Amino acid sequence: MNITPGKLNTFLLFKLPSAWLCGVRVKSIDRTSCTVSVKHRWINQNPFNSMFWAVQGMAAELTTGAMVTGYIRDSGKKISMLVANNNATFTKKATGRITFVCNDGNLVEDAIKKTIETGEGQTVWMKSIGTNTDGVEVSTFNFEWTVKVKKV
Repeated sequence: MNITPGKLNTFLLFKLPSAWLCGVRVKSIDRTSCTVSVKHRWINQNPFNSMFWAVQGMAAELTTGAMVTGYIRDSGKKISMLVANNNATFTKKATGRITFVCNDGNLVEDAIKKTIETGEGQTVWMKSIGTNTDGVEVSTFNFEWTVKVKKV
């Protein structure tokens, strides 16, 4: 996978400026996992002095979507990707630095291979867990990605 944290963070600046302005940054990515971090600041807070849920969602989605994008690029095929569904659970107030990790790269790899082999759209659920600096889970996001080979 030739996608790097630097390339993804530059992409955020130009294509997803709201995420970049809120402080969402990719820390690491490989074939099986992606880590994204965001620090609670004035620009991304809610009225209760914690991180707004949508900022957590941007960071969590990026952990999953970056790997989907990477596998699509590696395939060399024209494949569409879309979040069809998502849900989240919030278990603690998000303050300080929150780090989201998704370890579901193998699920995406299988879905991409299957859509190329069959020509049929595939769906895959990916989970991203956000923890604070003490290692306490603050939120869990699940995203259902759909992938399908584009007809030429």
